[in-house]
Amino acid sequence: MYPNHSYIIKKIITVVYDKKGTRKNLAIRYRKRGLSYSEILKLLPVAKSTLSVWLKDVSLAKKQKQRLTEKRRQAQFKAQQTCREKRIKITEEIKAAAKREIRAISKRDLWLIGVALYWAEGSKEHQRGTRVQFGNSDPRMIKIFLGWLQKCCQVLPSDITFSIYLHETAVKREREIQKYWSKITDFPISRFKQIVWKKNKINTKRKNVGENYCGLLRITIAKSTNLNRKIAGWIEGIYKNCGVV
Repeated sequence: MYPNHSYIIKKIITVVYDKKGTRKNLAIRYRKRGLSYSEILKLLPVAKSTLSVWLKDVSLAKKQKQRLTEKRRQAQFKAQQTCREKRIKITEEIKAAAKREIRAISKRDLWLIGVALYWAEGSKEHQRGTRVQFGNSDPRMIKIFLGWLQKCCQVLPSDITFSIYLHETAVKREREIQKYWSKITDFPISRFKQIVWKKNKINTKRKNVGENYCGLLRITIAKSTNLNRKIAGWIEGIYKNCGVV
């Protein structure tokens, strides 16, 4: 088998400069051309500590400094990309394994999930006559909650009303956002006429901004005071029987 190309170059360099000069001089020449330590070490068979001693007083021209800076920048970018790809792969593996742990959801499971969602995001009966209201910007949560209302609480579609809460910066996207929530909920766009406009904060910490921003959808159930009371009882039942408090 023939030796590889880099091996041949190293042997030629070693022979030529052991006769006509020193490896130190060659290292200095390479450094002044803008080569990094790692690049020089690939060409010269010396220890890195020796190379550091040889080159400690070697100054570089502006062009060589720029080359080394760019090389370091590219190396950092490559390292960051590698770490990012590794992180994404690990995240996907963890999520896939966790997803497999969730099997078929029974009606009882859905019932408990819906109660927990309402416990977190729904309107509680702080005053007499409070209706069932639920608001969120997560389309998946909205879908689950609507399914829960109709399958577990026997709420009729005709008793469900929607309100969209939007920042004023989205005024030009009003129709687009109405279509978005109509598609998410499978309700006609005519059911999304009610929009509550909010003054936009300049220094917002929201991540769903720009084209990704579709506001918050609030779901209200007509004549649902007693249902709200029932949900409150379900919440108390979960708290009492969960076995962790």
